[in-house]
Amino acid sequence: MMGLYGLLPPSGIQEIKSAAAVTNWLSSGLQSVLPENVKPDLLKLALSGHSRGGKTAFALALGYADTSLNFSALLGLDPVGGLSKCCQTVPKILTYVPHSFNLAIPVCVIGTGLGDEPRNCLTCPCAPDGVNHVEFFSECKPPCSHFVTTEYGHLDMLDDHLSGCIGAISGYICKSGKGPRDPMRRCVGGLFVAFLKAYLEGQTGDFKAIVDEPDLAPVKLDPVEFIEA
Repeated sequence: MMGLYGLLPPSGIQEIKSAAAVTNWLSSGLQSVLPENVKPDLLKLALSGHSRGGKTAFALALGYADTSLNFSALLGLDPVGGLSKCCQTVPKILTYVPHSFNLAIPVCVIGTGLGDEPRNCLTCPCAPDGVNHVEFFSECKPPCSHFVTTEYGHLDMLDDHLSGCIGAISGYICKSGKGPRDPMRRCVGGLFVAFLKAYLEGQTGDFKAIVDEPDLAPVKLDPVEFIEA
């Protein structure tokens, strides 16, 4: 944690500004760090984030900081907007009005079934009701999709063995599923790829298959919701 943030995490506003700065760097800086035979297509730019990073991704897509590039797709991986409905982190982007997000791009929200449950009597849920994936999806406009990994928790898409402070505390702060994490990682990765292929490349087969037949996924997905444009 300290390696990422220092002594304290940055404010939500600062995180959004930092994400915008990275976005603005892409036009002039990305090519210099890619192999010569790889050319980025910045007309197909997707934005994603997990937990408070998911909320940051939504805020950036909503225009809370200026960017020189436009986004073509948005993915939120178990996004969290605060501690509770009455205690959102700044900026407070959740309005509690269905389809109120001013977004004109396709959105995919992936939630966890155990994220809204505390690990024990001494901890709070890592993705509390009222500020988690359910509300983020509710406020999206079509086309939007929602997948919930029913039997997994908020951090179960991370590596099995994490180092440093994050590794030391990750097993104590969020409720986890009882199964191995690898199927969860494969499911999340597959959803990302299928969604991006559908909306950036026009190859809708895989995405349609998982929407129509959730049992194809390596973990249980319930609910699965898709609202077409």
